[in-house]
Amino acid sequence: MQYTLSEGIRDHVKIRRRNMEALTEGRRVEKVKKWLLQRFNNMKLPEKLIWLFLIVVVVPIISAGIYLTNELREDALDEAISQAALNNERVRQRTAEVLRVPVFVSNNLMFEDRIRTLVNTRFTSTFDVVQAYRQFNVFSYYKQYYPDIQSMRMYIENDTMINNWEFIPVTETIRERAWYKEAEANAGFMKWYYVQDETNGGHPYLSLIRRMNFLEEKTFGVLMITIKPAVLDWMLNQEMYLTMIVDEHDNVVASNDQTKKGQKLGSVLENSEEKEGQALYEAVVDGSKSQIIASDIVVDELSQNRLRVVSAVQHYHIVGNANTLAAKGALITFLAALAAFGIITLMSHLFSKRLAELSSKIKLVAKGDLSTSVEMDGKDEIGELSRQFQHMVAELNASIQTLKETNRQKVELQQNQSDIKLKMMASQINPHFLFNTLESIRMKAHMEGAKEAAGIVKLLGKLMRKSIETGGRPIPVEQEMEMVRCYLDIQSFRYEQRLSYKLDLDPAAKGLLIEPLIIQPLVENSVIHGLEDKGEGGTVSVFVHLETSGLRVVVKDDGKGFAAERLAEVQHFINDTEEEARIGLRNVHQRLLLTYGRGAGLQVESQEGEGTMIQFVIPLKGEGRDA
Repeated sequence: MQYTLSEGIRDHVKIRRRNMEALTEGRRVEKVKKWLLQRFNNMKLPEKLIWLFLIVVVVPIISAGIYLTNELREDALDEAISQAALNNERVRQRTAEVLRVPVFVSNNLMFEDRIRTLVNTRFTSTFDVVQAYRQFNVFSYYKQYYPDIQSMRMYIENDTMINNWEFIPVTETIRERAWYKEAEANAGFMKWYYVQDETNGGHPYLSLIRRMNFLEEKTFGVLMITIKPAVLDWMLNQEMYLTMIVDEHDNVVASNDQTKKGQKLGSVLENSEEKEGQALYEAVVDGSKSQIIASDIVVDELSQNRLRVVSAVQHYHIVGNANTLAAKGALITFLAALAAFGIITLMSHLFSKRLAELSSKIKLVAKGDLSTSVEMDGKDEIGELSRQFQHMVAELNASIQTLKETNRQKVELQQNQSDIKLKMMASQINPHFLFNTLESIRMKAHMEGAKEAAGIVKLLGKLMRKSIETGGRPIPVEQEMEMVRCYLDIQSFRYEQRLSYKLDLDPAAKGLLIEPLIIQPLVENSVIHGLEDKGEGGTVSVFVHLETSGLRVVVKDDGKGFAAERLAEVQHFINDTEEEARIGLRNVHQRLLLTYGRGAGLQVESQEGEGTMIQFVIPLKGEGRDA
């Protein structure tokens, strides 16, 4: 039964919260509508005509122009991206053909016995080394037969050989280079590297690096075949858009823009939004937003890394014509709007002149000159308005008298409604408290006997009698606190050891008169909403002190409290002045406001899990004897 009741309360709170949110949103929309209508009504006729012209003519034209320009820009951009993708694919295939040559040559050299014999021979003199180099023409043959190859060299672990820029004995400096370390650690190593060529001024070139294993001798050499940069540059220079070849370390090894060559891709493509495996993404190139197209170059299945072709399509190269067309359209629209503005201004002047004359007559009547005569030619709306105004002036005196009588009756009716509302709020009482208490008394009497139950019945009767005897008249603070004590004793009986309370009444405040049932509902709220669902119970404290500012009443509990969002809802709820106000916090809050003024309303503070504090201050009247 307790679980079902809790669920019902939560559902009720959710429904009420949704209703309040909908009501708040509706009020907000109504306020906006009212504000716009008021602004429109406050405008002069020329301003209204100009705004009408802007909304009906200028805004649609500008919107259509912007839409068409954007469509043109998007179409141009899509077409350029499609063309760039085709160009990228063509470059990728042609680059793959160029790079297959070093792979093919390295495959042949793997089975070249002359290389095996040369690098594994232990020479006894420099003359023997030179003679062997003269007889070796394999590298020269391949460079002559394949002009795309710039250089071929092999790094070897044979200190009896000398460096002739084709066979280079390995030194400690070479051993520290990353590509050599990787080749030394991987027997099947074959990768493309952008490395410096010490045989050609130390400039970096795209090179195929491959480990050649000599199994019988249990040795190896590292072969490096370098591609001529001019071959790649010539191929890329035929492209319209920025096109680059990038290695796996994001080095730009070739480009149709020589300033980009040798840079990192990240420094070329700013604010890149590339994701792993993504072929199309956006970036900023040279300060211009660009579409980036990237594709992998597949050279050989044995290659252990990848090269990429990256194309950048800069937006300003594509949408320049669309921007020029948009500028011309904007100029034509501006000239047309300027001409129409002149016509609207002339027409508004003719209208406003007649309206100004009518307005001057209305101002005289507003100052009390009911003898003013309004005569204006024309059968249009302005002429009709002047005649109706003349008729209105004739009846204005009678209307003023009627209005005064109506206002008097309205004020009297509002005062009567306030008195009725106060009496209705003061007469309300929470039936759940009576039902729950009587049930607790019945169960206690049944289980333990009648003495304790009789005491509770006596307290309950005393509480009900004091509530009925007040009759809505002010009572002493001491009597109100006695009712609070009776209520807490009854609730202590109901909750047993789970509820304790503290009452602190300033002796100087005992005789002050306050509205009845103004503190007890706050205490009831703390018990029911703060401690009822708290398993270990808690303490309710009531402090009534006389201060300079007035009589301060504080009701605190250490119950479950509520979050900031719920606190805002409670504060909104207690300030709701609609007729369906119910008992509880809103009842007390409205009674305080009606009786003692706006400064006497409830102040609610709460923190979730720590409890709630509700307080109010009643201003004093006449030497502190009457609050």
